[in-house]
Parts: sequence; structure tokens; C-alpha cells
Amino acid sequence: MGHRAEGRGKREEAESMEQGEGNKRKKGDGNRMAKFRFQDLRIWILAIEIADELFDIADELEERKLFRFAEQLRAAGMSMSNNIAKGSGSTSKKEFVHFLNIARSSTFENANILIILNRRQLLPDIRLDEIMTKLDSLCRQISNFQATLR
Repeated sequence: MGHRAEGRGKREEAESMEQGEGNKRKKGDGNRMAKFRFQDLRIWILAIEIADELFDIADELEERKLFRFAEQLRAAGMSMSNNIAKGSGSTSKKEFVHFLNIARSSTFENANILIILNRRQLLPDIRLDEIMTKLDSLCRQISNFQATLR
């Protein structure tokens, strides 16, 4: 890693380490909309990618008129990225960690919903395995990021 840059705290250093690739803003690009710092966090980027997949499953559930399942899956899917975003705007590390805990808990909620869908033969095994692997990775990454904030 090396030495911490002058004027940068542990949180800024951690956020810098957790930035996603390809989501960085170019200097002088005045035509782009405002950008929030959570948009560069790898955990937020992964949460959004998983949410996209969960929304696709929810769309398929709605086609089968399983509206309650679809609604629950969308809500739980959004909770991960919403809480990462909300936490990044916190004024304290303790509060940020709290919102990351909620986001992490939402990965478990999503896993549970997907297992139920699979048991009801509404989600194939291969798709379950793929998304469960991503949820597990996100959960671990959130835990690792939390450790840098303590």
C-alpha cells in the first residue's frame, strides 16, 4: 500500500481503495450531471448490478402474475444500494457502518427470497447459484469495507 497521503484520513483512503474502475469522472467534463461519492464505491456498483438481475427476475414473476413476490424482490434488491448510498452521506463513521449493516442484511434477505423462489420452482438452480455467489461476494466486500471505517 504505501504511506497515507498528507491530509487524507483513513476513510478517504478506504473509499479511494474501494473505488470501482471505469466510473471515474474526467476533469473538465462540465456536461455531466452531478456525481455523488457512493457512485465510485465498488460495493455500490456491485449492489446495483445485482439489483438489475433481481429486477429482471421480478419482471418474469410479474409475467406469471406473482406480483407480491416481484414487489418483495424489488424492494429488497434496492435496499442494498440505497443503504450504501445513504450511509455514504452520513456525517460519522458510526452512522455509515450502521447503514452498511442494513445493506449487508439485505443481501441475506435477497438470498432468502431467491431460495424460496427456487424451492417453488420459480427460479432455476443455475440462476440461483450465480446470484447467490454475487450476493456472497457483496456481503464479504461490505464487511471488509466496514472494517476500514472502524
